[in-house]
Amino acid sequence: MATTKYTAADIRKIAQEEDVAFLRLMFTDINGIIKNVELPIDQLDKVLANKATLDGSSIDGFVRIEESDMLLYPDLNTWLIFPWSSEHGKVARLICDIHTSEGDEFTGDPRNNLRRIVEKMHQAGFSAFNIGPEPEFFLFKLDEKGQPTLNLNDNGGYFDLEPVDLGENCRRDIVLELEKMGFEVEASHHEVAPGQHEIDFKYADAIEAADNIQTFKLVVRTVARKHGLHATFMPKPLEGINGSGMHINMSLFNENGNVFYDEHSKNQLSQTMMYFLNGLMQHARGLTAINNPTVNSYKRLVPGFEAPVYIAWSGKNRSPLIRIPMARKTGTRLEMRSVDPTANPYLAIAAILACGLQGIKEQKDPVAPVNRNIYTMTEEERHANGIYDLPSTLHNAVKALKEDPVVISSMGEHLYKSFVDSRELEWSAYRQTVSKWECDQYLKRF
Repeated sequence: MATTKYTAADIRKIAQEEDVAFLRLMFTDINGIIKNVELPIDQLDKVLANKATLDGSSIDGFVRIEESDMLLYPDLNTWLIFPWSSEHGKVARLICDIHTSEGDEFTGDPRNNLRRIVEKMHQAGFSAFNIGPEPEFFLFKLDEKGQPTLNLNDNGGYFDLEPVDLGENCRRDIVLELEKMGFEVEASHHEVAPGQHEIDFKYADAIEAADNIQTFKLVVRTVARKHGLHATFMPKPLEGINGSGMHINMSLFNENGNVFYDEHSKNQLSQTMMYFLNGLMQHARGLTAINNPTVNSYKRLVPGFEAPVYIAWSGKNRSPLIRIPMARKTGTRLEMRSVDPTANPYLAIAAILACGLQGIKEQKDPVAPVNRNIYTMTEEERHANGIYDLPSTLHNAVKALKEDPVVISSMGEHLYKSFVDSRELEWSAYRQTVSKWECDQYLKRF
């Protein structure tokens, strides 16, 4: 989305001219779930004065009940009017940062935390961390009661068109709604699996990119329901087919341009990029719990379905964790392929940036690139090439996170504790669940 600078006066004027009836104050909890407080437009002055309140004790990962009063500070540059109509009038949104009742930035707010890491980036001499996300999603049919089913709405495959790709009209409407809201959509197509789709939009700096991901999810779900469909960003809703990822393309800039590009090097990749890449490689296991935060995430991270399983990098193939696309100059970038759409984008981008900056600080080169298909290599061959596995379960990923001080520091004490508590509760609940697979395997045999 193009950056637009709004003043409070601008917003008051637009709200009146466009006959806005309601304000939606949006923020994101520890689990990456979009939350909102909706107010009538007559509360606009209160909102613009940073006096809108929130009960923080009711939000996962925020605060205890005895310290629950919190303030919503709207980011005026996130003002937009939703293009879809409401029977009660137009609805506008502002994305908010969470502050304490004393007015201090709340350290448990993922958006505030990302801003903290971006400031560290500035202190290190860099001006921007551009992120180009590639979120994938599935479209399922709704039943007669409006509840989602696991019935796919098409049997299409990669880049298929009508009549096989029955989601094309829905996908087109999603693109049109996004463009009305200022997104620059770069690609829209059917993905590999039946019912799976991808819409890519133009890169933006770290905080704006995270905001865009959250807005994108909201638009996709809203438009899908108008088509009688349920859009899910669940990484692996169906077994036996590819899961949904959210590849993160990234590039780092200073006042002279993209620091990942060096026109004088053999491959036009800078030494700074190699250091940044090594930071991601060294902390890949610690990053996994943040990039893949659900039990279901690890059903996607298995061999055979194009999702990365091994810690390696390449400029030529798509089986490693990190790929360097062929674009150069301002388009020089790294693509981290493990991230899935359940990741909290504010936490994921903050952690990735922190690990890359640590790599630049340490100035160590990564292991050699792997330009063959890692899935066909034996374990002995992988280890001989310095290739090791990502964590295979949420439990193992949280263990790896606990052992990585760089990733921990990217979250801060409050977010780290809340995040680990939340993930461990999820794993504990999952461990106690008896699946249909287990009953099918064991009920009659034993």
